[in-house]
Amino acid sequence: MIAQRLRLALTGTALFTALTAHAQVEIEANAGMLAAKVSAEIVPGDYEKLLQGLRTNPGKYTRKIVLLDSIGGSAPEAIRMGRLLRETGFEALVPSGGMCEGSCIYLLAAGSKRTVNGHVALRRPPFPAGDSALAQSVHGSQPFSPAKYFRDMGVDASLAEAIYQVAPGRLRLLSKDDLRRYRLK
Repeated sequence: MIAQRLRLALTGTALFTALTAHAQVEIEANAGMLAAKVSAEIVPGDYEKLLQGLRTNPGKYTRKIVLLDSIGGSAPEAIRMGRLLRETGFEALVPSGGMCEGSCIYLLAAGSKRTVNGHVALRRPPFPAGDSALAQSVHGSQPFSPAKYFRDMGVDASLAEAIYQVAPGRLRLLSKDDLRRYRLK
């Protein structure tokens, strides 16, 4: 009985932590290289964290890499972050054991060079008004266009459609062939 309660408490704590986690946006300069790491959930305000980290580390670097291990989150915020990463010349890396899912794919797409050693998964973003065709058409009129963003980043724009074909609440793990087809690798 005590073991069950302890297990339940630990599970609840883990779920609460996962639900309240914000992206960790960390920037580190070392030996001519600038590394940014984005992990956990992407939320509004993360663009500002990334921008501040870049401003704190000005200068020329032989290499700039963003390490991705994120469950996704806010697509508009990820697109803003992705444009900043592209403008400042970052490569994108999903390290072994890392996962780039949901809106993290916008950060991966932003890389001037993309390396995937971990996993990449598509997840359809939730529609605030539900999953009906009407709600989807309203969501489609948002101020950002995933297809245009992917075209701007040199990624196959059909990736935007593939994201919306994923069943609600599900993930679609991309294979190496998928990554090549969408030009994510």
